[in-house]
Amino acid sequence: MHRAYNTFAQVYDRFMMDMPVNDWVSFIESLWALNSHKPNLVLDVGCGTGVISLPLAEKGYNIIGIDISQDMLTMARLKAESADLNILFLQQDMRTFELYGTVDSVVCICDVINYLVGYTDLHRFFTLVHNYLNPGGLFIFDISTEYKYREVLSNGIFCDIDESAAYIWENSFDPEVQINEYHVTFFIKNEYSNYDRSEEVHQLKAFSIKDIKSTLELTGFSEISTYDANDFGEVRNESERVFFSSRA
Repeated sequence: MHRAYNTFAQVYDRFMMDMPVNDWVSFIESLWALNSHKPNLVLDVGCGTGVISLPLAEKGYNIIGIDISQDMLTMARLKAESADLNILFLQQDMRTFELYGTVDSVVCICDVINYLVGYTDLHRFFTLVHNYLNPGGLFIFDISTEYKYREVLSNGIFCDIDESAAYIWENSFDPEVQINEYHVTFFIKNEYSNYDRSEEVHQLKAFSIKDIKSTLELTGFSEISTYDANDFGEVRNESERVFFSSRA
């Protein structure tokens, strides 16, 4: 499991701007409607700075967000307070999280599952989700695919810059163990208009769709469906991100 985001928390929202978060939130709601599911209490696992939690809360859902990073949660709480939203944020490891009761739906969006770098952790997490879901509740999550890691990111180097921050992302994918590793160097402008430099390393697992489905079934889930995150249609060999929906 990755170490908690540290520097990344300071610039996470800036570099999430290119992600179609509003489309993802709308798709989550469409999956609830498609499955005749009307959740009240929703758990957002790996909530980060609240990029999914806040839009759902604004739509009237009661939200609990959990994340391993205190820095991420600090940002999420500040954003929720600024928006006058009452969201319960908890610092917990997704592999061992505990709640006071059950929830109606669980969402886990933007590569959170990929941070479980072993099948033991995947099975443990799915078991916990099933245990905390009310009967008939929906579990909705996404994964980045092997195709994305192998063909799109591969051994590439990526960078981005704006007036307050910049990063250099060095990526590598090991096809034998199906682990994608990226090394990020951040440059963040401080109060003196100088740039502070820091580094983080993250590892993500390229789970196959077949193995995800079988693990869901082993942990008690049914009615498993998959969708390409680009157009929310049928999954293709070239799909870079795949959404899953399953029922407890």
